[in-house]
Amino acid sequence: MSNRHKARSAAVQALYQWDMMGCPFDEISTEFIEEKQRKSLDSDYLNSLLVGVGANCDVIEKTVAPFLDRDITKVDPIERSILRLSVYEMLFHHSVPIKVIINEGVELAKTFGADHGYKFINGTLDKLASETSVKSLREDS
Repeated sequence: MSNRHKARSAAVQALYQWDMMGCPFDEISTEFIEEKQRKSLDSDYLNSLLVGVGANCDVIEKTVAPFLDRDITKVDPIERSILRLSVYEMLFHHSVPIKVIINEGVELAKTFGADHGYKFINGTLDKLASETSVKSLREDS
C-alpha cells in the first residue's frame, strides 16, 4: 500500500470522525495528523487533504450535488467522507490523474463502505469527472 493511499485512508477516517462527532474540524485534523505522523504514510499529504477539505467543504459539496441522487446529508457518512476527499482532489490536486482519484475512491469505499457503496462512489465520481468544468479546471493548470 502506497504512502499516499495510507494518507487518503487516514483522511477518510478523520473526515468521518469529524462528520459524526461534530467537533471543530481543526481539532480532529490536528489529532489525526499528530497520531499518523508516527506511521509510514505521507503526513504532508494527509495534512494537505484535511486542511483542503476543511477549507473547501462548501465548494466540494456544491460541486458534487448535481451528480447525486439525493441530498449530501442523506449519503452514508463514510461515502460522504470519500466523496469529499475525492472531489477535493479532483478540484485542487491537478497533478493527480483523475483515474487515480476515482480508483482510490473506489478502493476506499471497498475498504470502509457498505457492500455496494463502491458502485455509488464510482458512478458519482465518473459523472463528475466527465463534467466540462472539472476537465477545463484541470487542463488550465
